Amino acid sequence: MTQSVSVRDKLLEVNEEYRRLSEQHQEFEIRLTSLTSKPVLSDDEQLEETTLKKRKLQVKDRMEAIAREARGGATP
Repeated sequence: MTQSVSVRDKLLEVNEEYRRLSEQHQEFEIRLTSLTSKPVLSDDEQLEETTLKKRKLQVKDRMEAIAREARGGATP
């Protein structure tokens, strides 16, 4: 577990794409939290929520792929 934390930290320092994806993932999380705190969502907000969840997952998958490459191609 310590190794994955250090890989993540190292990637945040040296990999521009990973850093950008991490920031994007956090922005999606903040917006999703804002949406889910509402008692009722409009149709547009429901669509945004679904889209954000999909995009957030895509970003996380790409971050995992970068981390896997950084660890030498080892699968989790």
